[in-house]
Amino acid sequence: MLKIVAIDRERYINFVKTQPYRNFLQYPSWADLKREWQWNSDFLGWVNKDGKMVGGAVVLYRKVPGMNKFLAYIPRGPIIDWFSDRNMKEWFAPLFNHLKQRQVFSVKMDPPLVRRKWSCDTINQSIQEFKSHGLRGRRLTDIRPDQVFNAVEYVQQELADMGWRKHVVEDSFETVQPQFVYRLNMKNKTLEKVYKGFHPYWQNRIQNAERDGIRVQLGTERDLPEFHRLLALAAKREKSQVRDVSYFEKMFETLILEDPYRVRLYLARKGDKLLSTSLAVRVDGHTWDLYNARLSETMEEPSPYLLRWKMIQDAYQQGDRIFDFRGISTTLDENHPNFELLHFKMGFGGEACEMVGEWDYPVIPMLHWAFDMYMKRR
Repeated sequence: MLKIVAIDRERYINFVKTQPYRNFLQYPSWADLKREWQWNSDFLGWVNKDGKMVGGAVVLYRKVPGMNKFLAYIPRGPIIDWFSDRNMKEWFAPLFNHLKQRQVFSVKMDPPLVRRKWSCDTINQSIQEFKSHGLRGRRLTDIRPDQVFNAVEYVQQELADMGWRKHVVEDSFETVQPQFVYRLNMKNKTLEKVYKGFHPYWQNRIQNAERDGIRVQLGTERDLPEFHRLLALAAKREKSQVRDVSYFEKMFETLILEDPYRVRLYLARKGDKLLSTSLAVRVDGHTWDLYNARLSETMEEPSPYLLRWKMIQDAYQQGDRIFDFRGISTTLDENHPNFELLHFKMGFGGEACEMVGEWDYPVIPMLHWAFDMYMKRR
């Protein structure tokens, strides 16, 4: 039998950093950053009958206005052995009991499991086939994947049988964390082989950037206002929102306190002019391209290509073998504005990955459904 216990920060970190599904969203520093959520310094651990910790989770809580009840969220977690001999009830029954004591009526999670993968070659070939047959409006999910992880399909069925309900979406950005991400797997490859996997045009853009005198530098907290100005400019162009610069200052402060190599700021300049920028976050083995922006309105300007190549090189040299470009849209319509993002990332090789997505569980069913109906009517 497993039970849930509150554990201290140091023990939690020591456990998570050894786990294959570790990610920055399940580290304490990321929870420290989420001011809009209420939580305390307790971290949850699954322990077996011998007292050994076998699973962990950072759980964020948000109070419902006018009620002494909370929504709970486990971002890209929990960190458990999803494929152990234990069934899902053994993992989640003690968690639900704990959450009830915390006045939680509904819990959301998005497990760190990849369900399907598509290589860039498969995607490109399918796009050309769709075009030749005059097919429009196609999506990534219309393509036969290169890999389907049957064990993950079984986990999904177990979750559904327990009463978890999947948040079904058409596109990646309709969930808190993107359901579809793009990753470059560098395992068992040299950097030379990684570079040779880039599309020739991408290689040419990188070389042009170097010839044009563009240089990529690592920034510090002092460069965050300049980074933020470019981020705000891109958000205005795309008619989207951007967080205040204070959020990124807090991010640097919080993440570096936990690990001095957890976050890096990249700046691509020509002379004194900032052309593109990106903020990367990492845990051992995995680097994420988290926030990025460019000055140019088009992708013809070569600095973003050189900047990503520098980020990939640094990730590799730090021992990371997954470079994560983060979210992509599923649209394969070349005229759709969201397609540019996928197209840019595919030029670096790699593969599109579908995560299992968001799942909700009614810890207190009556309150869960009442709140769900309320939100739908807003």
